Amino acid sequence: MGIGNIGGMAIALSLGGPGATFWMIMAGLLGMSTKLAECIAGVKYRRENPDGTVSGGPMYYLEQGLRLRGLSLIAKPLGMFYALAIVIGCLGIGNMFQSNQAFEQFVYATGGTDSFFLDKGWLFGLVIASAVALVIIGGLKSIARVTSRLVPFMATAYVIFALLIIALNSSRLPWAIQAIFSEAFSPQGIAGGMFGVMILGFQRAVFSNEAGIGSAAIAHSAVRTNEPSTEGYVGLLEPFIDTVVICTLTALVILTTIYEPDMTGQGLQGIELTSQAFESTLTWSAVPLSFITILFAFSTMISWSYYGLKGWTYLVGEGRKKEMLFKAFFCVFGVLGSTMQLGAVLDFSDAMVFVIALPNILGLYLLAPILKQELRGYQDRMSRASVVSGRYS
Repeated sequence: MGIGNIGGMAIALSLGGPGATFWMIMAGLLGMSTKLAECIAGVKYRRENPDGTVSGGPMYYLEQGLRLRGLSLIAKPLGMFYALAIVIGCLGIGNMFQSNQAFEQFVYATGGTDSFFLDKGWLFGLVIASAVALVIIGGLKSIARVTSRLVPFMATAYVIFALLIIALNSSRLPWAIQAIFSEAFSPQGIAGGMFGVMILGFQRAVFSNEAGIGSAAIAHSAVRTNEPSTEGYVGLLEPFIDTVVICTLTALVILTTIYEPDMTGQGLQGIELTSQAFESTLTWSAVPLSFITILFAFSTMISWSYYGLKGWTYLVGEGRKKEMLFKAFFCVFGVLGSTMQLGAVLDFSDAMVFVIALPNILGLYLLAPILKQELRGYQDRMSRASVVSGRYS
């Protein structure tokens, strides 16, 4: 979970109107099956390194899985293409966008246009990049230890805040729900009509939950299990919680507070729009929301550093010096993100989502028979174990 849940939803609403929320929900539901397949494949085709660590993800299941399907000619090239794409893409999706929106929220909470930090994005970027560096130097266990403590706290706090805002503005809730469904199919004043708002919804959903781009499967591959399907079931919960629940709450907060129809298409407001929505009801909410937002950005950046690192080591090989080179490069881009305009960062990130998804979606389609067999085999074993257990009990 990251700023895509807060700022990404605001972007979708400001450009596509309430109907974009409907298509985000649809994309989240469809993404559950994609994430299931990615995580099963990630665990099934992961590689155990001599030092006991594990490497996995699309680059490995594309290479190994496609060879088993008799597609050796494209197996390694697709794996390398994905690895290169995730190395470049992690700099935008999970790095520059996160630091950019965290800085925007920090400026908003410290005075907006009157903030002392308004023109000091480099300083904010340097601080957050340094904090990221301290964690990622420790490797996967360090990353997991930090995120496993931060994410539940952030998610719970954000949900409580959002539900409180919605409850206090419940008189507008029926209109908000009606607008989400009605404008999904007949949006007003949006370029591309229904298909335009559908694309906006799917773009922001993929940015939020990563389903289809295979990145999360890189982390899931490190799980301790001998049953790939169990991690698939864990993975499919992510798009539901991330997009269907969290993003919908963000949309309802904005729609029940400050949203007006004439806002649609007026530009990218991102995290600032969400902040204004919270502050319109709870004037003191800017500071705690900023704290939550920065932690969202921080946890996402350290997670994506791991995704990019695994793509990097797939291309250049394992080794501490090689890994440290990538980590330093990653942190530099965290500083850059805080100094750039949102539009430029978002355009680059969206383009990289598309590039990363291409080989992954193709690979999952080709591997579908194997993954289906793996899932059915696990379900059959569980059914037999349940029958035996029932007999004994």
